[in-house]
Amino acid sequence: MGVVIRSALLGLATGGRSSVALAVPVHVATRGRDDRTSRALRLLTVLAVAGEIVADKLPATPSRLASPQIAARLVAGAAGAAALAVVEGRRLPAVLGAVVAGGAGAFAGSVAGASWRQWAADDGPAALHPDVRAALVEDVVVLTTARALVGR
Repeated sequence: MGVVIRSALLGLATGGRSSVALAVPVHVATRGRDDRTSRALRLLTVLAVAGEIVADKLPATPSRLASPQIAARLVAGAAGAAALAVVEGRRLPAVLGAVVAGGAGAFAGSVAGASWRQWAADDGPAALHPDVRAALVEDVVVLTTARALVGR
């Protein structure tokens, strides 16, 4: 899979959970390494993703489409894609393409995720709050995408 497609996929996942923008490049960079620093970096990124997964379900969490949140997701998607391209040994033109694809993917993922959550919240039984159910589905999609990007 090419760097632009991987970057767009990372951006899409970042639109769902912004912390994967850091987690994926860290896990790719430390893959196969068992030193203390690599283990600590992987643990920190797993904790960041887990924390975001929990925080995302809190009623006080603002919309990802609000002004500062969407900007942060775009930056995270672009930066994560750039980091992934650099970790994979890509040269500057490919890194720039990754930045654009990651930022665009983050925007698309943010809008798609928010739309999905709204649609799912409008339909379904109240046994488990519909937005929480939709968020859990979104978590599975994001984590599956992130895992596929890390590979092996």
